[in-house]
Amino acid sequence: MDISRIPTGIPGLDAMLKGGLIPGRVYLVKGAPGTGKTTLAVHFAMAGVANGENALYVTLEEPAENLKTDMRLLGFDLNDPHFTLIDATPTAERYVLISDFFEEFASNIEKMADAIKRQFQERRYTRIVIDPITMLKLTATKEMDYRRAFLSFIKTMMRLRTTVLLTSEMERTDIEEYLVNGVIELKTFSMNGRLSRGIRITKFRGSAFDDAIRPYEITERGIVVHKDRVLTLP
Repeated sequence: MDISRIPTGIPGLDAMLKGGLIPGRVYLVKGAPGTGKTTLAVHFAMAGVANGENALYVTLEEPAENLKTDMRLLGFDLNDPHFTLIDATPTAERYVLISDFFEEFASNIEKMADAIKRQFQERRYTRIVIDPITMLKLTATKEMDYRRAFLSFIKTMMRLRTTVLLTSEMERTDIEEYLVNGVIELKTFSMNGRLSRGIRITKFRGSAFDDAIRPYEITERGIVVHKDRVLTLP
């Protein structure tokens, strides 16, 4: 039986995923700062926008105006009416001016899920990005409580029939990796005195996938994955 797919907006990555992501599920993109997690997430959201879908993007670390400026340089217009950008970054100014807004979206993952459900009362979103989930995890006081809340979040998103992409900067994401439907890892390596980037899929429930480490570049048009090349580590 064929399973429907949705594109990530990165052709080489879609090839690794055997056509794209399975819709209606939750995925994790992990990697160190500077590996391109946000760029990948914007590719995913804007691929939906290009198809006439509504995308919701919650930024918890990079201020919205900075994100718009950076992505404009890569050819992405985040002012598109199908793209909703919610700035929940914890800057001093935002704490003073709209602390209730930040509390609503960013204090913990349960409130994040509630806020997203309220957004669905205004319009339906087929794609959601939370960038990064790391900020929500840091608010948890007990690991078991976070695990329970994260599982509830996944169930809520699946009931909404939306595809969710989470990003994380943490090296250890045991809880998230165990519960999400797929994991994409971005890594940088020093090889022969030069920086190399590699992308690898470590988990993709319900589908075969390419588990090789493929080289990728961050270009003036975004991320390019070289699906026909393998990154051989020293």
